[in-house]
Amino acid sequence: MDPRLMWWPAVTMAALTFVVWLRMYFMRVGEMKRERIHPQAVALSAQMAERLKDTRAADNFRNLFELPVLFYFALVVAVQSGQVTAITLSLAWLFVALRIAHSAIHCSYNKVYHRFYAYFAGGVALWLLWAVLAFGLIK
Repeated sequence: MDPRLMWWPAVTMAALTFVVWLRMYFMRVGEMKRERIHPQAVALSAQMAERLKDTRAADNFRNLFELPVLFYFALVVAVQSGQVTAITLSLAWLFVALRIAHSAIHCSYNKVYHRFYAYFAGGVALWLLWAVLAFGLIK
C-alpha cells in the first residue's frame, strides 16, 4: 500500500483544527464585541473563563492538541516502520471521523453524552492503532 495514503488523515485532522480555530476566533471576537469586552480584560485564561460565556470552540480547540498528538505520531510510526496497511489506514480514518463528530458536537449543541461517546470511540480507535503498530514493531 502506498505510504503516502497515511498522510491524508493527518491533513484532514489539520483541516479540522483550522476550522475549529476559525470558529473559535469568530465566536470569541463576536462575543467580545457584543458584550463590549476589552481584549486586555481577557488577557489570561482565568479572565477569559470568567468573562466569556461561550467557550465551546476554545475548549474543543484545546482538545485537538491532546489525543491527536499521539495520533500524528502514530502516523509517522506507521509510515517509517512500513506499516501502512488497510488496517492501520482504516483505524486512522476512523479516529479522524470520530474526532470530526466530537468537534461537531462540541462546537454546536454540546450534549455531553454524545460528545463523550464520540471521544471514547475515537480513543479506542487510537489505542487499537497503537496496539497494531506495537505488534508490528515487535514481530
